[in-house]
Amino acid sequence: MATDALILLPPSEGKAAGGAGPPWSPGTMAVDLDSRRAQVQRALRGAMRANATRRGALLGVKGEALAAATAANRVIDAAPTLPAIERYTGVLYDELDAGTLAAAARRRLDARVLIFSGLWGVVAPTDPIPDYKLKMGASLGRLGRLSTWWRPAIDEAVEGRVGAAGLVWNLLPNEHDAAWTAPPGAAVCTVRFADRRDDGSLVTVSHWNKLLKGALVRHLVTEEVPCPGDLADWEHPLDYRFDPDESTVREGHHSITLVRGG
Repeated sequence: MATDALILLPPSEGKAAGGAGPPWSPGTMAVDLDSRRAQVQRALRGAMRANATRRGALLGVKGEALAAATAANRVIDAAPTLPAIERYTGVLYDELDAGTLAAAARRRLDARVLIFSGLWGVVAPTDPIPDYKLKMGASLGRLGRLSTWWRPAIDEAVEGRVGAAGLVWNLLPNEHDAAWTAPPGAAVCTVRFADRRDDGSLVTVSHWNKLLKGALVRHLVTEEVPCPGDLADWEHPLDYRFDPDESTVREGHHSITLVRGG
């Protein structure tokens, strides 16, 4: 992978419980957004004093899931922590399977991945974080919609990591993509997975999108991929292949399509 490549990922809805690390404190994360993080934490703890209907609307869950999320959010300043790459579970992170990466690939993962988060802004894989629940698209009290509120700080963080001429692999869903703007001069690469129908047309894969992206991230940190076109030689575990005819480059934006079938 190019030395200035950056990989942007969403967090996962699912999170591992517990942890062995000390409670979160300022100065423990790779990107210093601590003053803003403290504001979101205060607002979130305050929101957890509302009734169940309002808490459910904010967090997007109900019943037992709401009770668990509320309990976690009420103690985010005192709960034990895990490295983010262990805290986040779910399909993308299961497929990435960071714990089985070779040492060099793990170093690339730790150095080049930023995970967008409604609570933390951006998170590096080694950052210690507690269990929590808060979507980037949520509107939190006076802060408003978090994707908008976080955007200036995230833009600065991303620009500081990628540099003016770097490559950014943007693997964010729309909710998180709304929280940043590409730095001037950066080459941004987005990836689409598609199945080819019998008539030759393509249909974008949605159900397995996270799994497919997890395999891609593992490839990016395992192999040297100096430019998006080098995906032409990649054999995806589920047989998706780089399709140059369906991939475009326009004004610094690389739109990569990986196709199965046909």
